Amino acid sequence: MSRWRASGIHLVLSAALAAAVLALMLSLWYPGPLFEAAGGEHLIFILVGVDVTLGPLITLIIFKAGKPGLEFDLAVIAMIQLSALAYGMHTVSLARPVYLVFTKDRFDLVSARDLDPEDLKKARPEFDHLPLGRPRYIAAVAPEDRVARQKLLMESLQGKDLQMHPQYYVPYEQEIPNALARALPPRCFSSAIRSACSAACTRPGARRSR
Repeated sequence: MSRWRASGIHLVLSAALAAAVLALMLSLWYPGPLFEAAGGEHLIFILVGVDVTLGPLITLIIFKAGKPGLEFDLAVIAMIQLSALAYGMHTVSLARPVYLVFTKDRFDLVSARDLDPEDLKKARPEFDHLPLGRPRYIAAVAPEDRVARQKLLMESLQGKDLQMHPQYYVPYEQEIPNALARALPPRCFSSAIRSACSAACTRPGARRSR
């Protein structure tokens, strides 16, 4: 067997494995538009681009039929490739969306790495751990205590907003009336799109078709 054929076989097997893992994670962790919202293009590069090309490239370089110790070399390559795949899966798991949190008048996407383990310990039992499956719809309600509100405000100024505080999570069903009261009718979306397009076309330096 030539090194090109060996590398090609390795490439096909690597691509099949990566595609299966990617399909599983997309269906489980990144349903619908959440893949693009969570920056999935970069995750694909980490998980598939590096892992699929790494093993076959090394095989192409070192493979030689009848070479002493070839089985050991191929085993080492497989271990390196599986380690790279495991690292990619770990990176993707940290970036996966875990909650769609309704806060005041909008939904915020919260990933696993956005939540501090120490804050999870302060949450209600149903929210004191990260869900392993699809992202859940929940809500976050600001505290009524004045001191807690001031602390939340200071942390918000540092980038840690309400949706990143599991101790304030409540079931989404509890806030459905507020969500419906703040929802915009469909006609507002088309109006907003027209306004945005008009502003983009009339701003200084905008290019116009002739």
